[in-house]
Amino acid sequence: MHTAPDAVFRSLADPTRRALFERLSREGARTVRMLTDGSGVSQPAVSKHLGVLKRAGLVRARRQGRQTHYSARPRGLAPVVDWMGYYSAFWHGRLDQLEELLDRMDQDHTNRERDTKEGRR
Repeated sequence: MHTAPDAVFRSLADPTRRALFERLSREGARTVRMLTDGSGVSQPAVSKHLGVLKRAGLVRARRQGRQTHYSARPRGLAPVVDWMGYYSAFWHGRLDQLEELLDRMDQDHTNRERDTKEGRR
């Protein structure tokens, strides 16, 4: 299943969905009931959030009798990782340039302070 980065970003933009994904990643497979208990979110809301995560490829569902067990699919984050990788070269160069600019500004500021203390302008 190939998912667009937009779908993954949208699904993880919601704090409740992000918390569900993180919990499934940490704790392993859970039923809706297990995820609802202590979450402060209703069972229908948890089910709806899980559906969004499933469509984004971030969770999988496995039926066992009358219950469905949901588990995290970390590989579902691949579109985001790919997107970040594509832009990392761009940002790396930009951040290097920013660092150089800030170093020059800091040096100029230090030189001005020194000149002011020594009575030079």
